[in-house]
Amino acid sequence: MRQFWLLFVIGVECSWLTMSGPAFAQPGPSQPPSVTVARPVVKDIVEQTDFIGRFEAVDEVDIRARVSGYLDKVHFQDGTLVKAGDVLFTIDPRPYQNALQQAQAAVTSSQVRLEFAQSDLDRAEQLRRSGNIADQIYDQRRQSFLTAKAELDRAQAALRQAQLDVEFTQVKSPLSGRISRRLVSVGNLVNANETVLTNVLTLDPIQFYFDVDERSYLAFSRQTQGGTRTTAEGAVNEVLLTLTDGRLGQRKGQLDFVDNRLDAASGTIRARALFENKDLFLTPGLFGRVTVGASDPYKGILLPDEAIGSDQDRRVVYVVGENNVVNLKPVRIGPRIDGYRVIRDGLTGNETIVVNGLVRVRPGAPVTPQTTTLPLTRERNGT
Repeated sequence: MRQFWLLFVIGVECSWLTMSGPAFAQPGPSQPPSVTVARPVVKDIVEQTDFIGRFEAVDEVDIRARVSGYLDKVHFQDGTLVKAGDVLFTIDPRPYQNALQQAQAAVTSSQVRLEFAQSDLDRAEQLRRSGNIADQIYDQRRQSFLTAKAELDRAQAALRQAQLDVEFTQVKSPLSGRISRRLVSVGNLVNANETVLTNVLTLDPIQFYFDVDERSYLAFSRQTQGGTRTTAEGAVNEVLLTLTDGRLGQRKGQLDFVDNRLDAASGTIRARALFENKDLFLTPGLFGRVTVGASDPYKGILLPDEAIGSDQDRRVVYVVGENNVVNLKPVRIGPRIDGYRVIRDGLTGNETIVVNGLVRVRPGAPVTPQTTTLPLTRERNGT
């Protein structure tokens, strides 16, 4: 029992010595958190707005035959490029060739009748001068001449129509572009002006249609009045294209059309941009996004998105003031430009802003700033 109490006393003394050691010493004052700070990027900018739209061909034609008949030949491969004037289909021409020969024979017959009527009228003219023919007979011969002339005119018109019908048995492409698949097989009956044989559309240049909301339209209108964007008589706004996969990068086009009224139901107005398509990569029906300038050039204040925080329903930034004390400052933000967020209101551009480490910052508390310089442009991430 005496040994047990001796061991207990020794353990208590050891515990006391351990707790009174340096590990249980009173902690000293903590260092201010380390954060990265920088001044905002200040430069001339033009605000931009993105719109989603779809490509459409400048010209598109449904190919129909002008004469009826049975389809005899197909002269193209599905989905290939064709030129204006290329023969695409052939309608069986034999019935129309027979009609052409009949029309030629009718013209010949009418010419013979007209020549006979002409000579008959000439003889009547000579006899009339000598008074050896009655006026009624002269009038009959003149009537026969005029009737023969009208018959020849009608026969010649029928001949021209027959020639057109033979020509129309070859269905030609009215424009250059890419052709679709054939919709009718050889041997089927084709009805004139009804049966759709295929479709041809142009690819270069190509149009991009998109809808502009009312607020953006007003901004564009102010640009026009301010001289930033010229009217249709001069240059047009330049737009940048980005496809949905983002792999193609950006192509430049021109805004060449804005509709004459807003849609009352949707509150939007239809606009169109024109793009070159020399490589024929862009296809009608393809979705894309165009970026359009939406303001006059002005001196803008830019910050990265990670430097902007939220305080209930407002956006804020953390400004480093005297003695490295952080102050909260509300701001009004705008769109993204060159990888940064536009600060519309709240900053002058001379402040020192916390750009990294916002989770360690408390308003009114000091920080340990690590100064950096923001580049003028950051890589665009597609937002």
